[in-house]
Amino acid sequence: MLRLAWRRSASINSRVKPAGLLTAAILSADSSHQNSGGNIRSFRLIPHPPSDKLPLLHPQPACYLSQSAFMSMASGVEGPTSTPQRHTNRLAKERSPYLLQHAHNPVDWYPWGQDAFDKAKSEDKPIFLSVGYSTCHWCHVMERESFEDEEIGRILSDNFVCIKVDREERPDVDKVYMTFVQATSGGGGWPMSVWLTPDLRPIIGGTYFPPRDHGRRPGLKTVLTRIMEQWQSNRPALESSGERILEALKKGTAVAANPGESPPLAPDVANRCFQQLAHSYEEEYGGFRDAPKFPTPVNLLFLMSYWSVNRCTSEGVEALQMALHTLRMMALGGIHDHVAQGFHRYSTDSSWHVPHFEKMLYDQAQLAVAYITASQVSGEQLFADVAKDILLYVSRDLSDKSGGFYSAEDADSVPASGGTEKREGAFCVWTASEVRGLLPDVVEGTTGAATQADIFMHHYGVKEQGNVAPEQDPHGELQGQNVLIVRYSVELTAARFGISIENVNELLASARAKMAEVRKSRPCPHLDTKMVASWNGLMLSAYARVGAVLGDKALLERAVQAGNFLREHLWEADRQTILRSCYRGDQMEVQQISPPISGFLDDYAFIICGLLDLYEATLQTQWLQWAEELQLRQDMLFWDGQGGGYFCSDPSDSTVLLQLKEDQDGAEPSANSVSASNLLRLSHYTGRQEWLQRSQQLLTAFSDRLTRVPIALPEMVRSLMAQHYTLKQIVICGQRDAPDTTSLLATVNSIFLPHKLVCRLQFCLLSKSLLKKRGLNVSGTNPC
Repeated sequence: MLRLAWRRSASINSRVKPAGLLTAAILSADSSHQNSGGNIRSFRLIPHPPSDKLPLLHPQPACYLSQSAFMSMASGVEGPTSTPQRHTNRLAKERSPYLLQHAHNPVDWYPWGQDAFDKAKSEDKPIFLSVGYSTCHWCHVMERESFEDEEIGRILSDNFVCIKVDREERPDVDKVYMTFVQATSGGGGWPMSVWLTPDLRPIIGGTYFPPRDHGRRPGLKTVLTRIMEQWQSNRPALESSGERILEALKKGTAVAANPGESPPLAPDVANRCFQQLAHSYEEEYGGFRDAPKFPTPVNLLFLMSYWSVNRCTSEGVEALQMALHTLRMMALGGIHDHVAQGFHRYSTDSSWHVPHFEKMLYDQAQLAVAYITASQVSGEQLFADVAKDILLYVSRDLSDKSGGFYSAEDADSVPASGGTEKREGAFCVWTASEVRGLLPDVVEGTTGAATQADIFMHHYGVKEQGNVAPEQDPHGELQGQNVLIVRYSVELTAARFGISIENVNELLASARAKMAEVRKSRPCPHLDTKMVASWNGLMLSAYARVGAVLGDKALLERAVQAGNFLREHLWEADRQTILRSCYRGDQMEVQQISPPISGFLDDYAFIICGLLDLYEATLQTQWLQWAEELQLRQDMLFWDGQGGGYFCSDPSDSTVLLQLKEDQDGAEPSANSVSASNLLRLSHYTGRQEWLQRSQQLLTAFSDRLTRVPIALPEMVRSLMAQHYTLKQIVICGQRDAPDTTSLLATVNSIFLPHKLVCRLQFCLLSKSLLKKRGLNVSGTNPC
């Protein structure tokens, strides 16, 4: 049976501090069905630590689970079959790729919405909420093992109202119930499994469950049976405890400014953020923990900004070294796709070698910005080349003809050798025999008459027996395979084979091109063709920033195309509303669901940031004007007039039980962090002092977090620094497309100036008073 208890948290870092904290425990799988005693599996509230300590409290979108859980899971996903579908449920009418993956389960699935809520109330049944996303490996596993199981499907359909949610469509729903799962289980990840009352109050939560009992791990069937029993015999206690923990979470997750408070001092906060990052920094390979390692571009961008105002200090030099070394090691590592460009989700080891092979749009966007920033700071061509390669991958594989960008590429695919079972990384890995067969030619003038394969295998660490350690491959999916990783510099490889550096570069480039052609013939991984507004906003920034720094007209034209896509397909002018997502139709057209999902805070914030970056890259005022329009709408929808800061979702939506303000820059920056910067930039562009004040109010609301654990909000720390050091206002006067205007803009973009504002004035005969009226604080002579 389920046992409910209360337990206090003892940690001084805990954000949630109610008088008592709910603990829900499920009898372990080896206990008798009738026995009310015995072993239990306990769920308890644990602290909310800095992100470098326990990232599971804010899981990265990568099906990330604890190692113990990961090791016990089955692997693989069933491939497509020609067998006629035995079942079709109402998810077949949806457009989300994730929901469509479950359209033929023997489960009576509902999408999130009033129909499901009404059914739960009218039939007085608990709700089973399952949340995931289409490229989530363990979501595939749970679907194959449990949701395609006829017996489990009957139990779910007969006793629960089953709701399936794509977390990328409904981040508001995901955040509410993930907060509950994190608080009551001490971890989180996807798939997320939560049981709710008919009025949407959570009572029990977890992540992945095997279909049936596995050792001491309860299977989904057992969990469902226990919950059914408790719903009948102990319902008041379930509902009461769920309500109490929800109230505790409302108090514990509140973020608000105290009356009379001001933002914390930026230098102090920045110094503390640097110290916390330095403490967690891994010196040999870079990054901020041993394993698994995530790219964390927000950390790297903060470190480069910190260096920019501390260049003459040892701390500043160290910060820059940490950022550049991490970016360099990532570029050389297996997390970087050396054949087809782009970056995988994260590395399962400390050396960036064996990745989780999923590729996410938001990673590509942020990493492109981080690498182009590193090229500005260091002048190293490597960093600029990596930034260009990322955008090459996105343009080729994640771009829709409408100008939008797709969400993700799956980690799993069917091996080229055959079979129907998908495997992690099958699309990306190589055997030594494959490399030798593809690159057999002897290279003239080499020591020992080496072949192109010999040179390639030496440089990229390819081994005859495979180069993946068993501990990085618990399910044997990568046995005998090689994940490419640069083991030697081009100079050392050239010296090893007695040929020139230029020759080595040509040979390696030729080999990669041949391997890319082979990859095209392999079964492709699933592509999530959903186009999410916020992630398209991040990618808009990437194309604008990289294109501006490199002076690349093609990249800037692609950025303009992305801006036009957002305005045409994800903006409802009549309702003045950003839409969360749109979809690629069967005929490659852009489709929308009815009714469409309205945008959330991150959709507005990331698009506004992208529009400001696009304006500064192109000096086309239409993008600045739209950014101003969107900021006004964001303020109306999400601003907390009492406590300051923005809610993640519309506070008027009664189906979202927690009004959260995201207080961590994780896989994506917090929308509040980005908004603080947007408000500051727009206040200078428009002269609206209320936006400057609002930016300060926002930072004040997060003062406690910024002061105690700034490592959790490095992007917000950058916004705080911009407030403190003030923006450098650069006015370029002249015709937008004139050569001298272009030359001046290129000069500005070549320099790393993290706290700058760029604008163009067409006429030079502007007085200081008029410039000031436009929000430009001009001193000395007229810059025009």
